[in-house]
Amino acid sequence: MPSMNFQFLPLALLALLALLPPALQGQELLAAAEPLERVEVSGHHYDNAIGSSDAASQGVVRAELLKVRPLLRPGEVLETVPGLVVTQHSGDGKANQYFLRGFNLDHGTDFATTVNGMPVNMPTNAHGQGYSDLNFLIPELVDRIDYRKGPYFAKNGDFSAAGSADVAYRTTLEAPFAQATLGGEGYRRLLGAGSAAVAGGNTLLGALEVMRDDGPWTLKEGLRRTNGLLTLAGGSSAAGWSTSLMGYDAHWTSTDQVPQRLISAGSYLGRPFGRFDAVDPSDGGQSSRASLSAEWHDTDAGGARTQVSGFALHDALKLFSNFTYRMDRPETGDQFSQSDDRNVFGLQASRSFDHGWGPFAARSEVGLQWRHDRIHVGLFDTQDRQLIATTRVDDVRETLLAAYAQTAVEFTPWLRGLFGLRADRVDAHVDSLLEPRNTGSAGKALLSPKLSLVLGPWSRTEFFVNTGSGFHSNDARGMTTTADPKTGEAQQRVPGLVRARGSELGLRTEIVPGLQSSLALWRLDFASELTYSGDAGTTAANGPSRRYGLEWNNHWVPQPWLLLDLDLAWTHARFKDNESDGITTGPFVPNSVDRVFTGTVTLKDLGPWTVSLTERYIGAGALTADNSVRSSASLVSNLRVSRKFSTGTTLSLDVLNLFDRRYNDIEYDYATQLKGEAAPVNDKVVHPGEPRTVRLTLRQAF
Repeated sequence: MPSMNFQFLPLALLALLALLPPALQGQELLAAAEPLERVEVSGHHYDNAIGSSDAASQGVVRAELLKVRPLLRPGEVLETVPGLVVTQHSGDGKANQYFLRGFNLDHGTDFATTVNGMPVNMPTNAHGQGYSDLNFLIPELVDRIDYRKGPYFAKNGDFSAAGSADVAYRTTLEAPFAQATLGGEGYRRLLGAGSAAVAGGNTLLGALEVMRDDGPWTLKEGLRRTNGLLTLAGGSSAAGWSTSLMGYDAHWTSTDQVPQRLISAGSYLGRPFGRFDAVDPSDGGQSSRASLSAEWHDTDAGGARTQVSGFALHDALKLFSNFTYRMDRPETGDQFSQSDDRNVFGLQASRSFDHGWGPFAARSEVGLQWRHDRIHVGLFDTQDRQLIATTRVDDVRETLLAAYAQTAVEFTPWLRGLFGLRADRVDAHVDSLLEPRNTGSAGKALLSPKLSLVLGPWSRTEFFVNTGSGFHSNDARGMTTTADPKTGEAQQRVPGLVRARGSELGLRTEIVPGLQSSLALWRLDFASELTYSGDAGTTAANGPSRRYGLEWNNHWVPQPWLLLDLDLAWTHARFKDNESDGITTGPFVPNSVDRVFTGTVTLKDLGPWTVSLTERYIGAGALTADNSVRSSASLVSNLRVSRKFSTGTTLSLDVLNLFDRRYNDIEYDYATQLKGEAAPVNDKVVHPGEPRTVRLTLRQAF
């Protein structure tokens, strides 16, 4: 398929409009155009109606959808974002793997996520840049998810080049409830939540979750998760405030990915070895998160809206991993530990207001954003979780400051535009406690223009043209490192911010009654895919890349009791310079996914019954730059059947991986060495998907 260049599409489109016959430029066309209106379709779980967004790939997921979708893990709430899939390559206390638009986002590098206005992505993280751990999320409290894809929105900055999602919690509940879930392999979960009016007309909401799980692994995972939330809120959506206190703690033992050759052999060191066995039984980790956040908003008589929010959070992570087994240290094994202990502070303020832009009606928004991370981060060699050597320890101070402005202009009833500009600056100081040559300061500033045009609607169909630039930040240690912490060899510093440029053509239609359908043809170029490897403590070289693809999303309510969702995504991901890491030549971006399909059939309000069946397909993808090794495709089916009783009781049965298909959550291709092997062997390493899992949930509302 030929490469597509969208760079000049907005100018070409405006030129085309200028060439229209005068009659079509004037009042005759304006009179024929349909007025721009928001159409509500009863029964939809998405707020993606005509007139509701500025891109075909932008939308809102409502809480009703999460009520009917079975979830294996909390992070899978993001699979309601069309085209995004969530997997795991280690223990379930660790951040998920996210895949979107040809990115293996690792643990979140190019997908920005917030919960209640607080960022989830962690820059300069011990494990991976932009590490996004959503295990503290409580799906039952989610009110809505606002998602966007591509770098077209001025309000979104670091880590949002591929997309972003803002998860908003409820501030009130219809009724207090308690629920208990029991499942196979030691799965137990208790959740209680409720809200009540307190003094001054305010509302207090509280929730407490406790979860235990051993999983299907031969080595019991022993996941222990405790999670709590308190929110005090007052006022209304027009003028009000809220403040939230959150706390989360988890620890676990993990079964990391294992070589395919070991699974195929069926034995290791004279003992049987199966898909769910572990090579290093001491891998695992612990994490915790505590936060305090507050927001205030007000809308004046003229419609101008002011919003101010701030947060402070403490985040800690300690991981023990062994991905190469005995390749580097045959006597002790290759286990290493990554520790991350940080305090994060943030403020943001914005004001939006109506005004004139020449003869046209317009609405503008201006905003300021500030984030400061104070991080103590380390990388160590360990054996059975015992420290045997230190690779590097650093104290990092990292600040990101941003200002943005965007203006939405209605030129005619059939043409509106969104123009934005964002300015970002990152400043970092690294104190390398073991290698003075890696101590230093670095900074980088970047301007990111944005442009969107929306045409229509005609016949309940509108068209979108989007273009813009964005970025992701690099690990601060990569910005200052000049010497390899293990070998002392010279290292080249990396830039603080890496630019991305994206474009998109799209349409959204409701021409079929009850059907919201959108189509997006997109492209995204990255100046560099250099990454700081938290596993090695050094920068991994990767060249510039180009990705383009097609997304088709459909949400149909043919009958009030029947909902059909179908999302398809196809992606082409390649390195521009035919080189990935300076060693292996080839144009393919390893671990990118070519195709994603998600389909859901929901039967709701059939008397007291609701039934939902989801099919998720993840296509094959290149595991090496020359495409000589490819991952296997996977297809997983999840079922939820719920029954409501008049007493306020709901009983739900979830069957995850309904047909017990054998698949892998993740696959890689790299060299490992097992005990008894004379030399490293290049092979697939895999983390199997979980077999059929049954969970029963009893929920009682009061």
